[in-house]
This record gives sequence, C-alpha cells and structure tokens, in this order.
Amino acid sequence: MSDALLSIVGVSAGYDAVDVIHGVDMQAKRGEITCLLGANGAGKSTLIKTIFGVLRPRSGSIHFDGVEISRLESHEIVRRGLVAVPEGSRVFPKMSVLDNLRVGAYLERSPTVIAANLERVFALFPRLHERIDQFAGTLSGGERSMLSIGRSLMCRPSMLVIDEPSLGLSPRFVKENFGIIRDLCTDDCAILLVEQNARQTLDISEYGYLMSQGHITCHGAASELRHSPDVARAYFGGQDSEQTNNEAMT
Repeated sequence: MSDALLSIVGVSAGYDAVDVIHGVDMQAKRGEITCLLGANGAGKSTLIKTIFGVLRPRSGSIHFDGVEISRLESHEIVRRGLVAVPEGSRVFPKMSVLDNLRVGAYLERSPTVIAANLERVFALFPRLHERIDQFAGTLSGGERSMLSIGRSLMCRPSMLVIDEPSLGLSPRFVKENFGIIRDLCTDDCAILLVEQNARQTLDISEYGYLMSQGHITCHGAASELRHSPDVARAYFGGQDSEQTNNEAMT
C-alpha cells in the first residue's frame, strides 16, 4: 500500500508489564476506508489507545501524514487532523445537541469556520438540526451515534478513527450509520473503521486487516477478506471453515 496517511510499523504496547498488541504493521491510505476487524478482546481498543497517545508503544513507530506521533500528547495528535469517534456513541447527556457539537470545535477559534462546520454537519445529519436544542441524553441510540460522528467532524479531520459504530444499534440504524460512514470518506477525510461486524464493514471498505490475540493475522483487499476463512476462524474458532465463513458474513 502506497500513499499512506497513517503508518504503523512494528508497534507493541500493553498495560503494566504485559504486551497486548505485538509487532503490529498497518497502513491506511488517503481517500479510502481501511478497516480493522477482530473479535472482542483481539486488541483493537489497545491499538486505538496507542495511536492516540493514551498508551505509549514499547516498540515500533506511528506516523501520521509523514510525522512521527507516537510520543505526542493526545491533543497534539488531534490538532494534526487525526480524530477518534469513540465506541458507544459517547455524548454529553446533559448538554444540548448544539453544545455537544461545539465541544468538537474546541481547537477552532474562528466563529465563521465553526458556523460553516456546523452547517456541514447539519447537512449530513438533518435529524440533529431538528433536535438542535434537545438534551443529548434524550436522543435515540442512532441519533447519539450521529452526534458523536458529527462532533468529531467539527474540527475538519484528515482521518477519522471510528470505533465500533454498530455497537448497541438496531439493524436499521446500523445500515444507516454505515451508509453515512461510506459517504464521509473523501479525498480530504480518510477513515479507519474498527469493528466486529465483519460483513457490513467489508462491504464499505477498500482494504482490511484482521487482528487476533494482539497480532495482525491477515490483511488484503476487502473483497478478498469478504470470503477469507481466516476471518471466519477469528470469530468462530475451529468450526468448519466453509460454514463459519458464511456465518461470519451474515
């Protein structure tokens, strides 16, 4: 993969004296959706924390847009255009939709730019505009997910790292969310999509990685991973590979 916006090389990290991820090599290109798949406990969340400076890598390097970021503080990483959308549609429940969005613009000083970014978010998510003065805690799960993504867009990121966007959502909202994520990916904003939902994630991704027990066990074009027995084994263990591959993709 060339033209990498995010490049992770040989990264190991963990908690206390125990490594959770081991020698991770991974790239995400400009203008594409790259996905990181893996069952619960595979190490995906640890990798995200390492990318954003919450954990320091014990070995290896992380570059974003050509700059080494593995020793930067989280706010410095965000300032460079790498922004996380955390799992669980985390919002400030006792703040209005508008105030939640304004929190996402904390790095921006210009009222004109903030207003333009708000307009863009409301164009993407008209439902948020309809609920502009409503407390975020009263929104549905799907609406909170929209708000979480919208808040992250308020600082005009070059890349969004979206963690488990299907978590806790109904099938209807999952489908809607993934359609929105697909539309968000442009030449100006790449996406790293971290998910357990293999089928729908691969449907909207260009390239994918599979993580198991802290290791990247396979990677390739999303169209190839869609039918990979390795993906099925990661989710269902040692069952019959043809059967589990069908189950993993439904």
